[in-house]
Amino acid sequence: MKKSFNFLALTILVLVSMCLTSCLKDSCEETRHFIEFEALYAKPETFRVEPSFSQERKLEYPGKIYYYNDIVMINEKYEGIHLYDNKDPYNPQKLGFLNIPGNVDIAIKNNILYADSYVDLLTIDINDLKEPKLLCRDEEVFNMYNWVNPELGYFVGTKETNRSEEVTCTDPNFGSNVIWRGNNNILIDAAEFDNNSGGLPAGGTTATANNIVGIGGSFSRFSVISDYLYVINIRDLIAYDLANPSKPLETQTTSVSWQIETLFPYNNYLFIGGNTGMFIYDRTNPAAPSYVSEFRHANACDPVFVKDDIAYVTLRNGTACQNFINQLDVIDISNIRTPSLIESFEMDHPHGLTVRDNNLYLCEGSYGLKVFENDDLKDIGDNRIEHIKDLHAYDAISLSSNHLLVIGDDGLYQYDTTDPSDLELISFLPSTPN
Repeated sequence: MKKSFNFLALTILVLVSMCLTSCLKDSCEETRHFIEFEALYAKPETFRVEPSFSQERKLEYPGKIYYYNDIVMINEKYEGIHLYDNKDPYNPQKLGFLNIPGNVDIAIKNNILYADSYVDLLTIDINDLKEPKLLCRDEEVFNMYNWVNPELGYFVGTKETNRSEEVTCTDPNFGSNVIWRGNNNILIDAAEFDNNSGGLPAGGTTATANNIVGIGGSFSRFSVISDYLYVINIRDLIAYDLANPSKPLETQTTSVSWQIETLFPYNNYLFIGGNTGMFIYDRTNPAAPSYVSEFRHANACDPVFVKDDIAYVTLRNGTACQNFINQLDVIDISNIRTPSLIESFEMDHPHGLTVRDNNLYLCEGSYGLKVFENDDLKDIGDNRIEHIKDLHAYDAISLSSNHLLVIGDDGLYQYDTTDPSDLELISFLPSTPN
């Protein structure tokens, strides 16, 4: 009797299991659309070369911007830096192009330029822009993935193809946003795709008796402060002593968090934007910044701008960001050890930002450029005073109360911001992609 009961129970269990499996298969109708990206590699012999100057080079795929000593510098993604004399912002003049293979970020102090070149950190003398001199190469500073193909070289990124693929919910990779293929290609969920994710301090050039230091946008990963250079890779904050500016000396590498993206200095602190939050480090000991606190948020791309003990953080969806949040967070950092949210505001697709006086300039990607009054921090979202829609805006630098630089896929815009509610375009340098 016991054996018969066990057999009957087993039979019922099998039938129920078959029924449930059939029901699950019948209900599995969802599909996800993925875009295929080609994995890109760089051989050391192609990028470990001397930087050079060329007179003619079109602006095709703008990256980040930097301002130094009346020169506007526009990164050509992974190629180098376009140089424009901007003494007259109404009529900027092309000076030439610095060829730096694999370049995305730069920082400058006293005509010494620090630049990434794929996985390496370069130190370049630019006293004569037409004769750049490589002073130092620190290898594998940014090689955080540690993916090296013996034949192809370092894995350095991806390139979109015209191929796509539908993945059904029966596929074991269905729950992933990124799928690696055996042909060195990658599938990325189309809903997550954003041309400007991952990529790419405000004010004008700062100067003292002995120092001339440039200014980057809110997507910068490099910062020079006094006699120290700070850079971030995908996980670490790295400090360099510039006592000998021709040969930076690494003093400390600090693990911060996975997928950190931006670095912003404010007073004696470093604010690091990452996919999971904003991280604050104290540089009282500049050679060894120490952790202070963090403000966690949903997984999203995260540039940071800080002014008057208020941190402004934009969160957006995109390839690397893996979320569908598009908002501005306003955070009180007056107590640096316990940052607290003042308010969040829904946005369209916020990227870089800058604050000048009582105005917040917010880049919204393909949705243009917006200006908000920030007198009432709890009401910023309702205090929009300007919206320029017919441009792409990725990042901005406010050089003064009446001068704003804006970079986007279509080129560099310069605005007179004397009246923030009615910006006047004073010049435009268009990009001409192939």
